[in-house]
Amino acid sequence: MPKLLLAVAGLFLLPLSWQAWQQLGRGTPHWREARWDSAGLAPDPARLREAVVQIYAARAWGWKGVFAVHSWIAFKRPAAAAWERYEVVGWGVRHGLPAVRRNLRPPDARWAGNPPRLLADIRGPEAAALIPRIERAIASYPYRDRYRSWPGPNSNTFLAHILRSVPEIGIELPPEALGKDWLGATRWLARSPSGTGLQLSLWGLLGLTLAREEGIELTFLGLNLGLDPFDPAVKLPGIGRLGLR
Repeated sequence: MPKLLLAVAGLFLLPLSWQAWQQLGRGTPHWREARWDSAGLAPDPARLREAVVQIYAARAWGWKGVFAVHSWIAFKRPAAAAWERYEVVGWGVRHGLPAVRRNLRPPDARWAGNPPRLLADIRGPEAAALIPRIERAIASYPYRDRYRSWPGPNSNTFLAHILRSVPEIGIELPPEALGKDWLGATRWLARSPSGTGLQLSLWGLLGLTLAREEGIELTFLGLNLGLDPFDPAVKLPGIGRLGLR
């Protein structure tokens, strides 16, 4: 048993140590001086008339980036001249601002200098059909005036709520999306964020997820360690998914 506990501890601590060296070793600019401009991943709405739904994630700013990513959703209606972007941020919430914000940045903007990853890109009639449901999911988010970096509710809790509400989006959030497993103070069992399985989560701190998209994920103190047997990969705290893709 002691050897098993040491092995499990190593699986959490060693990846986090590597990510800390990667994240903090290169230095972190002040958030006011960091880049927040477009990364060039979202199509120009003036040139693309069809509907589009995109989901992004980027490393969080500063030391939080060792553990987590920040995620958000953006969509463009058919023939619309502009994107709409929704996300949850903590800035100003304690002073009365809502946690859910609209159009703070371009749809594909860097997050405090960190490049975004495109997690979902749905276009055409399928995207057009999803947008009204996404809007209803945004409106039904239960923590609109609350924010807590750890263990939640945060930006990843918000995206997980949307994905559970609209499972046809059909993606999993990255294992480093800390907060995606936070179900609230009294809810312990739910569908996995991808909608393809189930998860047990105690306040986002301890839990287990079994799902087709996520595979097997163990949650400890909000961090995820997992194995995806269907799309072979291991999932390591802080680092994320390591697989064939």
